[in-house]
Amino acid sequence: MTTVNAPVHAASIEVKGLTKRFGAVTAVDDLSFTVEPGRITGFLGPNGAGKTTTLRILLDLAGPTSGSCTIGGRRYRDIPDPSRHVGAVLEATNFHPSRRARAHLQMMAIEAGVASPRIDAVLALVGLTADARRKVGGYSLGMRQRLQLAGALLGDPSVLILDEPSNGLDPQGIAWLRDLLRHLAADGRTILVSSHLLAEMAQTVDDVVIVSKGRLRAQGPLSILTTRAQSSMRVRTPEVDRLSEIARRAGFAPRQLGGDALLVDGATPEALGPLIATNGVVVHELVQVSQDLESLFLELTTSMTTDGQPVPAVTR
Repeated sequence: MTTVNAPVHAASIEVKGLTKRFGAVTAVDDLSFTVEPGRITGFLGPNGAGKTTTLRILLDLAGPTSGSCTIGGRRYRDIPDPSRHVGAVLEATNFHPSRRARAHLQMMAIEAGVASPRIDAVLALVGLTADARRKVGGYSLGMRQRLQLAGALLGDPSVLILDEPSNGLDPQGIAWLRDLLRHLAADGRTILVSSHLLAEMAQTVDDVVIVSKGRLRAQGPLSILTTRAQSSMRVRTPEVDRLSEIARRAGFAPRQLGGDALLVDGATPEALGPLIATNGVVVHELVQVSQDLESLFLELTTSMTTDGQPVPAVTR
């Protein structure tokens, strides 16, 4: 893979208490999360979850109703020479169909004050060297995605913000993108990637931020979801509150399902059984529940508690 220069200063992305309303519609609802340097963070949720709105606010393309978004402690508009620090690809594309790919990047380079040799470097990085003189109107969607990524990388930024970058890529292209992002993260870059496909991102990201209806549903290393997806125990007991507290103290993540039912995420029969026996908890039923990542993602983004509110967020 073509090398790129390691960024001098990596910066964290901070979203704090972010809310965005469009009239009576709340697109983002008190959202907070952090994206750390040297890691790929998947910003995940179904279409309409508020991901693109959040990214637009982060890039100062829209204003928040309340809360804040910062990169290295600054709003995007306050970063000097931002294209050299932040590269972004949003889902919408606007290419002049008759303009050739290299000419498109040349215009971007002039605007950003980037030297011409960098154009060839990013074209090689995204695999478009052979197609650089083709008109963009003849590009496939996947090739346009690559060209957008080349534009984002022109300034050799330390922060990358990518909205659905795998749209239009075939399986080979998705594997290429995965390798590229890991290569860039290994240089110490901060990478935030939005997607509505957990299975696709699960092989790429280090951390996850899962949102639904503008609210945070899960945040932390991907391992928190992997662990939770691998094993949970469903328990029926007349001592739901007591067992919930015992399980929580033992480091598990219990969730009351209503009535006498409790789901203990991350638990196995070998771990939970002795805990129940030692504490003398009365149990009517103890069943191991297997769950894959896709099922868990669906649960986190669609489930409601018995009072009609979204399930509590899962955090590190």
